[in-house]
Amino acid sequence: VQLQASGGGLVQAGGSLRLSCAASARTFSSYAMTWFRQAPGKEREFVAAIRWSGGSTLYADSVKGRFTISRDNAKNTVHLQMNSLKAEDAAVYYCAAARELTGTTVEYWGQGTKVTVSS
Repeated sequence: VQLQASGGGLVQAGGSLRLSCAASARTFSSYAMTWFRQAPGKEREFVAAIRWSGGSTLYADSVKGRFTISRDNAKNTVHLQMNSLKAEDAAVYYCAAARELTGTTVEYWGQGTKVTVSS
């Protein structure tokens, strides 16, 4: 059972990127699929989450209105559309499967994908 994150890269401030997290199995159907990020020298922080079932979402205040999390049930994939990127959004982004929408209890981690924002 794996989570495979992709889509990171270099983007100018104000630009957009879409991250994807592919789950290897529908084992995750009862979980909240969650994005975290960690910038150099900082703690890992919650970004956004979505439930496979029902589609409830939750966002960190810092990304509300700019980021959108969505799911593709047929492809077992979760996306994070990031618009109006800022320098402070630069980080390694990790997808995870958590018990709660808040991402408090993560049971599975994917590898990170790096987002670099140039000013």
